Amino acid sequence: MDEQIVPDSEHRGIIARLPQLPRDLAQLARFDRPIGWWLLFWPCLWGVWLAGAGLQWQLAAWLLLGSIAMRGAGCVYNDIVDADLDRKVARTALRPVASGRVSRKLAWGWLLALCLIGLIVLLQLRLEAQAVALGSLALVAAYPFMKRITWWPQAWLGLVFSWGLPVGWVALRGDNWDALAAVYAGTILWIIGYDTIYALQDRKDDALVGIRSSALRLGERVRSGTALFYVLAVALWGLGFWLYRPDWIALLTLLPVAVHLAWQVVTLDSGDGGNALERFRSNRLAGALMAAACFVVGNA
Repeated sequence: MDEQIVPDSEHRGIIARLPQLPRDLAQLARFDRPIGWWLLFWPCLWGVWLAGAGLQWQLAAWLLLGSIAMRGAGCVYNDIVDADLDRKVARTALRPVASGRVSRKLAWGWLLALCLIGLIVLLQLRLEAQAVALGSLALVAAYPFMKRITWWPQAWLGLVFSWGLPVGWVALRGDNWDALAAVYAGTILWIIGYDTIYALQDRKDDALVGIRSSALRLGERVRSGTALFYVLAVALWGLGFWLYRPDWIALLTLLPVAVHLAWQVVTLDSGDGGNALERFRSNRLAGALMAAACFVVGNA
C-alpha cells in the first residue's frame, strides 16, 4: 500500500490509513501536500491585508477554502493532461492517473466537484473580484502545456499562483493600481524563484523525456538565477509598498522575508537538488513573513 504513495507526500501516515479510492483522490488533489495551497493562498491574503481593511478573517477563510479547492482542481487537471509524461518521471510515475489507479473519467468528475466548491467561494466575493478571479481560468488551462513549448513554464506558473493578490485586493478596494501592479510583479518573480528550486528535483528525468524548466535552462547558474529572481521580487515589493505608503519604516517590514529568501539561496544544494524540496517548502514561512509585512503596511 505504501508504495502507491508518491515520494514527496507530507502526510504519508494519514494517507496510508485511507481506503484505496479516497487515498487516490486525496493524492490526486494533493491534499497530502498542503504547501501548494499555502503558496496559492498567501498572495490572496497579501491583497486582503495590504488593502487596509483590517484582519478580514471571514474573507480570508473563504479565500483559503478556495485556494485548497482550486489548487486541487488545478492538480487534477494537470495530472489528466500530463499522465503520459508523468509515467516517464520517477517522482510522478505513482500519481493516480499516471499509474492507472484512477480513470480519466473519474478524474474529470473529481475536478468538477472541486470546481463546484470554488464556485461557492467565488459567489461570496463582490462582483468586481469575481470578474478578476474568473480571468485566471485561461491561464490555468494553458499551464500544463507550457513545459512542452517554453523553457520558462515557471513564469506562467507565476502568473497563475499570484492571481489571488488582485482578487484579494479588488474584493475590498479599487484604487492604487500602481502599487498593486508592483507587488504583483514581485510576486511573479518570487514564484519563478521557488518553482525553479522545486524543478531541481526532476532535472535528470525532465531532460530525458523532453520536459522544459527554468532549472534546466539555468543549468549551473540555478543559485545565481534564483538569487536574481528573489532580489528583484523584494525590490518590486518595496516599490509597491513605497507607492502605497511612502515611508522608510514600511520598507523595513520586508527585511524578515528578504533574509529568509537569502537563506534559501545560500543553503540551496543546487548540484543534485538534494535539499530542493525542503527549501521549496520553506516558502510557506516566506509567505507568512510577507503577509505580516502587508498587514503592517496596510493597517498600521
